Parts: sequence; C-alpha cells; structure tokens
Amino acid sequence: MLTATYTLVALSVEQANVRLSVLSFQKYVQSTLTRQQSLTLAQLEYACETLERLYQACSWRKVELYLIPALRQATQRADQLLDELSRLNGLALDVVRRLKDRAAPRHEEGGDPGQDPQIAHVATFCEAIDSFCTTLLQRLEKEEKELFAIARSAICGDAWFAIANKLLAHDAQVAEARRSGADDATVISLVPRLAPPAEPVDAIDVRMPAVRARARALPRVAGAD
Repeated sequence: MLTATYTLVALSVEQANVRLSVLSFQKYVQSTLTRQQSLTLAQLEYACETLERLYQACSWRKVELYLIPALRQATQRADQLLDELSRLNGLALDVVRRLKDRAAPRHEEGGDPGQDPQIAHVATFCEAIDSFCTTLLQRLEKEEKELFAIARSAICGDAWFAIANKLLAHDAQVAEARRSGADDATVISLVPRLAPPAEPVDAIDVRMPAVRARARALPRVAGAD
C-alpha cells in the first residue's frame, strides 16, 4: 500500500496546484472585474483565455490520464461517480464555450429596466466565471473525497506500481523537455502552475501552461498571445 499512498499523495499535490489556480482566478474576478461598470476587450480576452487554460489544466491532469482509466478497469463501483464528474466537466466546458461566443459586450442586452446594459453584462459575465470556478472546485473535491477512496480499495498492488511508473515517466519526460529548451507547446502535457494574482489585467503575467500540439485543445481566443 506504500505505492498507493505515494501515488495518491503525488496526485493530491497536483490537485492542490490546480485548485490554487482556480481559486486565484476566482479571487481576481471577484476583486477586480466585478467592481467595474464595463470590461475592456483585453480583459474579456484574458478572462476567456484563462478559462480555457484552466479547463485544459483539469483535462490533462494525471488523475485523468492514469488514475481514472485504471479505476475503470479495476471496478464498476466508481461508474456513477465518474458519470457525475463527467457531468461537472460538461458544465464547465459549456461556460467556456458560452463566454467565448459572447466575449464582445452586447449593449442591447441588459437586466432590469433602468439598469445600465454594460453593468448587467459585466455581472452576467462574472457570474458565469464564478459558476465555472465553483464547478471545477466541486469536481476536485469529489475526486479527493470519493474517487481516491474508491481507488485505494479497488485498485490492486500491481496496478498501483504501473500507475506510479507512469507518473515517474511523465515527470521525467516533462523535465527533459524543459531542460532541452522546448517550449510549452512541445511538452508532453500540462504541468499546473500558480494562476496569476489578483492584479490589474495589464500587470498580469499569465503563467498558465500551454498544451502540446496534438492535444485536444479548445480553439485559441482571438487576439490572445
């Protein structure tokens, strides 16, 4: 069981990094965007790009790549939970697509009569982002509290060794790619890093990673770096 413990601890560290990224972006939106009466094009593009990258970060975690496939092979006990995780993932993806489609402010859209349409647009936009972040956080919590528990009891020792070896090989390949000077597009998969702090958009250095070229990434936001 030492191998299982090691593997779950490694996965928990990755979970913590992703959670910190999501919480940091959620805090930025709450402390900055929600206080504004209108959003600039740069802010809209930044928000949509960060949502996309956070979604990708969740999709390319080691939990997705290695633990869930092993759990599907080991038992059917997690099927209902995996369906719930998939539903949460779908909800998050729907927010990403919806906000990308509506990135440009629409002055004709508004809330209550007499309310500034721009303010209404900002409120709707920020509420959708908050929903996205909340959904991802719910998924991470379910994985740690429920999925990991099922995995510990259902996956056998040999399978844990196989997962651990894949994690080590994964980390080694990523480290080698970075040592060789490869850019993020050539790195095997995402390595979650801290999301930007809650600062003005023009002061933020976006440090979310890019996905490798053949990964199934969402379309890039128009005008994004």
